[in-house]
Amino acid sequence: MDMTLSKARNFIYRNARPIDLARWQYHFENGSQDAVLGALSYYQNEDGGFGHALEADAWNPHSSPIQTWAATEILHEIRVTDSSHPIVSGILRYLESGRNFENNLWYNTIKSNNDYPHAPWWHADGESTSHHSYNPTACLAGFIIRFAKPGSRLNMLGRRIAKDAYDSLFSDETVEDMHTIACYIRLMQYIEEAYYNDILDVPMLKEKLRAQVKGSITADLTAWGNAYICKPSQFFNTKDSCFYADNQSIAEYECDFITKTQLDDGSWPIPWDWSDYPEEWSISKNWWKANVVISNCLYLRGFGKI
Repeated sequence: MDMTLSKARNFIYRNARPIDLARWQYHFENGSQDAVLGALSYYQNEDGGFGHALEADAWNPHSSPIQTWAATEILHEIRVTDSSHPIVSGILRYLESGRNFENNLWYNTIKSNNDYPHAPWWHADGESTSHHSYNPTACLAGFIIRFAKPGSRLNMLGRRIAKDAYDSLFSDETVEDMHTIACYIRLMQYIEEAYYNDILDVPMLKEKLRAQVKGSITADLTAWGNAYICKPSQFFNTKDSCFYADNQSIAEYECDFITKTQLDDGSWPIPWDWSDYPEEWSISKNWWKANVVISNCLYLRGFGKI
């Protein structure tokens, strides 16, 4: 086994939550999709939404759009396509309920976050660049388009939100927050997967996102080792991506960067922290490390390095 992969595997087996162990096994050890779904189900609430620190920077057990977005990302990662699966139908039920939703947007933060350990950017009424109106709304709209029954009221809502998001993206020339761009990319991918290219101009969206991605990636390589920056892996992890050609050199550089910065325990440094809740952060940091281990190894594999 490749040394980088072997050290990463050791970290996962020694530290990961069941959900991340199942994800690792799915990607690298012929593990089953059902095992990932089984672990994921423990984070889903009766209303169909997700909580319980699935997104590890907020320990709120109640359902929130961001935590539910995190669940949709795992579903996409393991290529779930069954719209009738209870996890998928539960998410659709939560999104259709109108909970944490106003003016055709899902809240980025919810007030009950403040009652539990959390990072400052998930504090309700806090200031953060992550508080963009279409993070995570663009992605959740795409999930609806992909999985809600065609012609249903919910599917039509997803279509309207997608069009609004598209218009917002084209309303000015500024580069969006990198997390918001990732939500738009997922929206585009969901539309392509559903073959609903009548919703908006997908080729135009793709060109716009190519420019946004290129403008977001941190070109100053000296900042990569000591700051929270934007790397190609934020947006793509294979050479097949439509974003690869514009960023080939720096995407290949990231492979070397990943290999060189792996720690002795098999993990990678986490370039952020919480100013409050130090005990809880030490736990969440380890959860994030498992997520980064999986992401980095998938990136290296996508580029043929492992």
